[in-house]
Amino acid sequence: MRIPATSCLCPVLVCLCFIQRCCGSSHHVPAKVPSKNQTKLANGETEVHHRPKRGWIWNQFFVLEEHMGPKAQYVGKLHSNSDKGDGSVRYILSGEGAGTIFLIDEVTGDIVATKSLDRERKTHYVLHAQALDRNTEEALEPMSEFIIKVQDINDNAPKFPDGPFVATVPEMSEVGTSVLQVTATDADDPTYGNSARIVYSILQGQPYFSVDPKTGIIRTALSDMDREAREHYTVVIQAKDMAGQVGGLSGSTTINITLTDVNDNPPKFPQKNYQLYVPESAKVGKPVGKIKANDEDLGVNADIKYSIINSEGANMFTISTDRDTREGIISLKKPLNYERKKTYTLHIEGTNTHVDPRFSYIGSFKDSASLKITVGDVDEAPIFSMEYYILDVYENSPGGTEVGAVTARDPDSRNSPVRYFLDSKEEAAQYFRIDENSGVIRTTQPLDREETPLHNITVMASEVDNPALVSHIPVTVQVLDMNDNPPEVAADGEVIVCESTRPGQVIQTVTAVDKDDFANGQRFFFALPAQQPPNPNFTLTDNEDSTASIIARRRRFNHLTQELYELAIVVRDGGEPSLSGTSTLTLRVCPCQRHGRIRLCQGEAFLSSAGLSTGALIAILLCIVILLAIVVLFITLRRSKKEPLIISEEDIRENVVTYDDEGGGEEDTEAFDIIALRNPAAAEELKFRRDIRPEARQHCVPPRSHRSPSVELDEVDVHDFIKQRLVEADLDASVPPYDSLQTYAYEGQGSPTGSISPLGSPGTQSEQDYNYLDDWGPEFRKLAELYAEAGSEVTT
Repeated sequence: MRIPATSCLCPVLVCLCFIQRCCGSSHHVPAKVPSKNQTKLANGETEVHHRPKRGWIWNQFFVLEEHMGPKAQYVGKLHSNSDKGDGSVRYILSGEGAGTIFLIDEVTGDIVATKSLDRERKTHYVLHAQALDRNTEEALEPMSEFIIKVQDINDNAPKFPDGPFVATVPEMSEVGTSVLQVTATDADDPTYGNSARIVYSILQGQPYFSVDPKTGIIRTALSDMDREAREHYTVVIQAKDMAGQVGGLSGSTTINITLTDVNDNPPKFPQKNYQLYVPESAKVGKPVGKIKANDEDLGVNADIKYSIINSEGANMFTISTDRDTREGIISLKKPLNYERKKTYTLHIEGTNTHVDPRFSYIGSFKDSASLKITVGDVDEAPIFSMEYYILDVYENSPGGTEVGAVTARDPDSRNSPVRYFLDSKEEAAQYFRIDENSGVIRTTQPLDREETPLHNITVMASEVDNPALVSHIPVTVQVLDMNDNPPEVAADGEVIVCESTRPGQVIQTVTAVDKDDFANGQRFFFALPAQQPPNPNFTLTDNEDSTASIIARRRRFNHLTQELYELAIVVRDGGEPSLSGTSTLTLRVCPCQRHGRIRLCQGEAFLSSAGLSTGALIAILLCIVILLAIVVLFITLRRSKKEPLIISEEDIRENVVTYDDEGGGEEDTEAFDIIALRNPAAAEELKFRRDIRPEARQHCVPPRSHRSPSVELDEVDVHDFIKQRLVEADLDASVPPYDSLQTYAYEGQGSPTGSISPLGSPGTQSEQDYNYLDDWGPEFRKLAELYAEAGSEVTT
């Protein structure tokens, strides 16, 4: 735009210079600014001028967007005070859109826009202006930056970028309850005019909802909106720019509003009186009918709890709520009986479980109805007088003994006769029979309580008119005890008797067992058989507490002499009549080791510690027997080789007999026979034992005194005794070979202790008691046993 008034030129130039400096400082890198009389040339040199002040002259440039005219849109004019109007100044334009969008007249400096611009795409353009001397191409003015702004027009309507919307609000809300806030956007310049100033209004949804013109908040405009009457609403909101004035552009959006449920409706039964038919054969606990109250609310607000509020109905029936259908399920609590009561009246109440106190003014959120139940008559099976029977019978009673009776009747009004029978599938039914008319139960054979104390049978009853209707009842028959079993001694294996047992010592305490029950078997009496002679080894003492003690009668026992003893014990119970039995206990004698209070036989302890089974012991014994057989066979074969040589009748000198056996001394008398070498003819005649002195040889031996050996040894010197034996050996022709060695041993004289051999002891036995050796410890135990054995042998 060109300004014709020259009077306003100075203020305008001052403003332009100020804007140019500000823009230059903000858009360019700081550089050295020429002084008033200097000009910065293109080659970087500075030319000093001595002339008056000059500079750029322009106004702020604006261009309207969306220009659709046939001619280019005039933007403004660049002018330098150096321009005299003679065309010597050439104006050059560079920057954004220069030469394409914006063109400049090089002579006049007029700038035009050749294209339509859109401010929403680009709000301004930054360009650079330069004034050159047309003749010298020298810069008359420094290159300056200026901005062309695109001036906005109202060409964009408001928009709702997030629409359409969905919102909810509780029913029965108060007026002014906020529902949702909507916001529209306008692409026009909010700083220029009213193009982007939006005002909201409601086009659809009145009178139920309203909108705030400035904020776009939607609120309820009507109170007591009922979801049950109308649940969904559609609201249309308009946003208009230009502050809602005529000519402004507008946009709209849709909001779908749903009223959410609150518990504002109590349950209601469709009718007040109901009827229901239930047969008397209905099973207890099973559903017999349904009832339902309607509730217009939803979800938990419609949950209903049903109850029977009168005692007549509550005693016979129960009601529960089906969570899915919200129905009241009526079930039978007790059996029905048409003959006793034919109708029942139930007062049923339905109540909301979640009550909103804000709507208590509406009333109580419950409703009630009456249900009349008619009981139907059904032909029923017989009914027993008891739920179960317990009968008694004594054991060993003969077959046909009456046990008891059961009773059943027809519950119907016809009172049909009843027939009884037993369930033949049960094993216990073989012991009993029942009278089909009277229901009396009898035994078929004697019963044994010790074998089966209880018999469980099932009695069935049916009507004569309708045998298909059968009822069952369990019957338990208890077999009562009679004292028919004699008691026995409770023996846990063998009784161990230690060899060191003393007279009067308790060997073991025994008890008794009785197959009869506690009443007849609680008291036992013990004794030894009266018809047998007194036992010299053991006796029995009744402890009078149903136990007895076995006591030793003599001092010593030896398992080598006798290992096993038997003791018969008579046990008598305290029943009526009293029975007795005789039990025989086996008592084993063995050396014992004391381990606290437990006595273990040494052999048993060894085997148990070794962990050998019976099979292993048998295998070991077989191996030993086989080894012994092999040894015996080997010895037999050896002896068969050492038999005397066969002596022929021929001259012995013609035969050479060789043997390499050495003499075995006095004990070896069968190894060889040298008689055959001396006189073969007399070999058969002189075969006699070599280990004794033959009578035939006494004539060759000098006569000897007949004094006792002990006296002879005491009075004769050993040296003389040996010489005498040598002479006898030299004169005896039947002695072993000469290379054999004869040994004579003599203990000598003068020993103060004397000989310990019992051979020379007097015939009278000592009466000394060696029991004190038991107290000396285990080292003297064997010695004590030897003296005890010797004493017992002398006694016997």
